[in-house]
Order: sequence, then structure tokens, then C-alpha cells
Amino acid sequence: MAGGSREIKNHALIEFLQSQTQNVLHRLYTRPSACLAIVRLMSPFERQLVMNLLWLEQPLETKQVTSWVTLEGRSAYEAALKTLALLHILPNSKENMSLHSSFKTGLRNGLTGSGDIESFGVPALDVGFEPLSPEELDVYALERWDTTLHFMVTSGTGEASAKPSDGVLYLLEHSGLMRNDQGRRIINSEGFQFLLQSPHAQLWEFMLSYLRMMAEREDMDMVDILGFFFTLSMMQIGQQYSNETLSPTQIIMVADLRDFGLIYFPEHSTTVFQPTRFATSLTSHMQSISEAESKHEDGRDGPHGFVVLETNYHIYAYTNNPLQIAVLNLFVAFKTRFSNLIVGTLTRDSVKRALINGITAEQILSYLVAHAHPQMKKNNPIIPVTVQDQIRLWELERHRVKGQDGYLYKDFGSMNDYEVVVKYARELGVVLWENGAKRMFFADAAGRVLIRNYIERRTAI
Repeated sequence: MAGGSREIKNHALIEFLQSQTQNVLHRLYTRPSACLAIVRLMSPFERQLVMNLLWLEQPLETKQVTSWVTLEGRSAYEAALKTLALLHILPNSKENMSLHSSFKTGLRNGLTGSGDIESFGVPALDVGFEPLSPEELDVYALERWDTTLHFMVTSGTGEASAKPSDGVLYLLEHSGLMRNDQGRRIINSEGFQFLLQSPHAQLWEFMLSYLRMMAEREDMDMVDILGFFFTLSMMQIGQQYSNETLSPTQIIMVADLRDFGLIYFPEHSTTVFQPTRFATSLTSHMQSISEAESKHEDGRDGPHGFVVLETNYHIYAYTNNPLQIAVLNLFVAFKTRFSNLIVGTLTRDSVKRALINGITAEQILSYLVAHAHPQMKKNNPIIPVTVQDQIRLWELERHRVKGQDGYLYKDFGSMNDYEVVVKYARELGVVLWENGAKRMFFADAAGRVLIRNYIERRTAI
């Protein structure tokens, strides 16, 4: 068993599963769809280990498995063993290796089409509504997703934007992507960092926030929650599925995931739904949102960058995508708008407006680099150094003066009195400034009572 030494980061859902209890995981592994989906999320080395042990009826000696691993692949092998042990799939043993019985049975059933077939979804026998085609489902899912992203970037600007459902709004705040400012939800630094990620990574971060939020509810079963996610990932796009076999927890999820663009059903439908590409590609390596975007024409940008930035701070954005325009409007002062071109300038006021909303200078620069036009990417560095430095200087202006409450101690009778008291204040760790020549020092307010009592005790002697 060969393997490279390059470390592969676990999928975010794998890390979430590792935080679950052994009981939850073993109940989850009774569902064939969950076992198949988890294997799809594993690294190649982890998947190879599982498949080598899957059909064995007896445990395999650990030293025999270790002998398959090359020297270069040893670190990847150890990492795979650790991951599988945390998932309670492969118990950590120095003598023998054997997959946990529940996972082995679940994965075997998933591969052979036996066991609990309902874990892959139950196709609807009676059509509840006129089904959407895969292309129409892509348009629907993207509209739902863009509504959420567009609301994030326009919430603090006063620009009119379609409002997502109350559930989406609550999740945006609960996940820390937006903050509540006197009743208004405004994008913060974490939210802007979220926008810098790839669309597929955005979807998964949003889904993980949803999973964490659901886990906090005592009336929701985590096995049902995770199981439904894995069931969705195994469904066929365009097919209608029945929700009559779903648990109360999963019925709630159907309504929630409709708001996120993972599920479609019209308002009048109560028993049938369709998964979108967002849902069916949850556990695959396919970039679900990017795939959906590429399958229909809606005036979106292609895979190439669209921003040109000059040394005089002028920006030319070749785009008609409302979302990209709204993001730029967070830190760019627009001058002219054409059908497929935005002309603007990075100004002190426009950048400071973004900084006030929690967006950092590095995030602005990262966004400009990520969306730089191919012509700009020929430059080294991509962003002119003068522009980089100026944006960072505008950020530093906000931190030029830092206030701190405290008290000034002065008018000591002698140098000895001053030195004794300031030494005591230093030992307390509260001295913020001192001037021995003028016999005065400034100390944090937290030390006021102790310093005053110390001075009074010395005076009384």
C-alpha cells in the first residue's frame, strides 16, 4: 500500500462526525446510505484501508497491514488510522485490525443494494406536482443561494435586496457570519471571509452551521439529522421523493433545506419533494454550485477574474453579476456603471466604511487577488505595492489611538516614596506609563484600590 507524505486535510463533515458520540455514530452506521457517503468523504488512503478490510471475515494482523505501507506513506497511514479510530470505524489496536461490525454491515449493504433501502430515499409513487427538470432545479437553487449571499453584502448599505426566510436570517446570525446592530443584520469580518471562499466551501460551511444549530435542540435526533443529509446526497436529481417515511426531525429539515436551495417543493405540496444539485453533490467532490452555474446562462461571470486595479486606485470590474457588484460596493466608491462594466475608485472613505463593518485590509486585498483579471495576474505582485500599503495604512488609522481607563499618580513627597509605590504597582502589573523625572505614573483602573490602600498603609507608619 503506497502513499505520499503530503498531508490531506479531512473534509469538514468528517471533523464534525468525529465530535459525535460513539453511540450516535454506530446508530448512524446502520444506514447504508450514510456508510457509502462517509466513504466518499474519506481521503484515498482511508478509503483504501476500509476497502481492503471490508470483505474479510476475520481480523487482519496489524503488522501485516503495516508491511503494505511504504516509508513515504507512513505519516499518511498513521493519520488515516487516527481518523478512522475517531470515527469508531476502525478500533485502534496494536494486534489486529477489523472494521466495526455496524459500519462493515452498513457499507456492505450499501454496495450490494441490500439492507435498509429506504435510507436512499423513497421515490414518490403519486406525483405531487409537476416536477422541475434538472436545469430548472439548478436555476431555482442558485436563486435561493444568491438571495442569501446578496442579502449579506447589501444589509448594511441601505441598498434594497430580497430578504431570505426567517430561518436563514437566524442561521446567518447564529453562525457568526452577520452581527445584529440595533435590529439590523450587518455583514462582519467572518461573513466577508465567507464570501472569499469557493461556492462549494460556502455551502458546506453554511450546512455545518446548520448542523451545529440543530444539535443544540433537545427535540432533534442527531442520527436523523445526519442520516437525512446522507440520504439527500444519494438521491437522483430530478426525481420526486416521498416524505411519508421521514421522521418528525427530517420533516422539519425538509422545510429548512428548501430555504437554502437544497430541496424544492411548491407551497401546496406536503408529501413530495425534489432534491437539487446542491443536495445530491453534498458528499461528492463535485463543485455543486459551480456545476449548477455552468449548466445555464444567466449573465454570470465565467471562471476567470473580472477586476482590474490601477496604481491610481481606479477599479474596472467587468461584470453584470448583482452579487459581485454588491460585494465591490462594500469597499469601492462607484463612479460609472455600464451594462457589463463598473468603474470605481478605492478611496479613504470607501475603505474605512468597510473597516467599520468589520472587514479587514487583508480581506479586501485577498478578494482583489482572488478575482483579479487574467491580465492583472501577469503582474508580480498582482496588486500594486503602493495600493497594498495605502489600504493597510487606512486600516492603521483606526488604531492610532487606544484609550484605557486608569489613574495618574503624582505629587509624591520624595523620590523614595515614588519609587516604592511605583515598584509595588509594577509588581501588580498595572503600570501603563511612568516618568521618574517628574515622579508620576499612570496605572490601570483595576489596581486603584490596592495602590490606594498601599499608600495609606505607608502614610500611617
